[in-house]
Amino acid sequence: MELARSVPGGDCGAEALLGELEGLVQDVVRASSWWERHGVDCAILALSLLALPVGFLCLCSENVLVFAIGITILGVCHSTLTVKGSHLAAHGALTESKRWSKIWLLFFVEVCTAFTAEYGKFSHVKLHHGYTNVVGLGDSSTWKLPYLNRYVYMFLAPLLIPILTPLVALERLRKVEPWMALRTLGLISLGLYSQYWLLLNVSGFKSPSSALACMLLTRSLLAHPYLHVNIFQVKPVVSRFLHEKQLPYNEDSYLARFRLFLSRYEELMVQAPLITEVAGLQ
Repeated sequence: MELARSVPGGDCGAEALLGELEGLVQDVVRASSWWERHGVDCAILALSLLALPVGFLCLCSENVLVFAIGITILGVCHSTLTVKGSHLAAHGALTESKRWSKIWLLFFVEVCTAFTAEYGKFSHVKLHHGYTNVVGLGDSSTWKLPYLNRYVYMFLAPLLIPILTPLVALERLRKVEPWMALRTLGLISLGLYSQYWLLLNVSGFKSPSSALACMLLTRSLLAHPYLHVNIFQVKPVVSRFLHEKQLPYNEDSYLARFRLFLSRYEELMVQAPLITEVAGLQ
């Protein structure tokens, strides 16, 4: 870790600082109300679920504007449920109950996102957060496609995320217990088929191909910001802590990070060393 290389005392010094940072985070959590810890996020996710019927019904319309509104609603709701929902569920931040935390993890990661819950949590918590802000390894390594050029990766590859996600999940299922693989296959199939069925029977799509095309469109509508933020993001509490300790912290605007990554794509993506395991294709 870059922190260990930057702190006097190496690994021991870094471990002490990480412990101090963890204490600060826990202080913030304890000082927060239930509404701040869970209520706001749960309300956003609930509104996204409640908006889904509106989106499917808008797709019934022959009016182009209403149809476009339906696509937008479904795309935004899908992004909210998969990105925000999966993120919160991976951290167990939706509830204090361990049982319900597991249920929400399965729902948001496997049913909504079409990925495996256990590996999704591992790749996000251990890899994504473990290497956040380490230039040259970076969060992008969890979706690393080094054989693509920079423009294809940044602008076209995100459109394939809805297809790649379940395919990567299937590859990961070879390494888990049979009962777990069957559970994951069942929940992923439930999520995909539910949307397909609703498009045919509620939205009135006439052919399987048109329903599948709509699924791809809505699931990839906000894929670009998802992939880009996955590369660039930083965290305010961590930023403040490292600045106070006079340790390096990489922070910039979205557009500046976008231009930097595009100009240094070969260095940051193609030539970057591998993290032990990744959730993308190597």
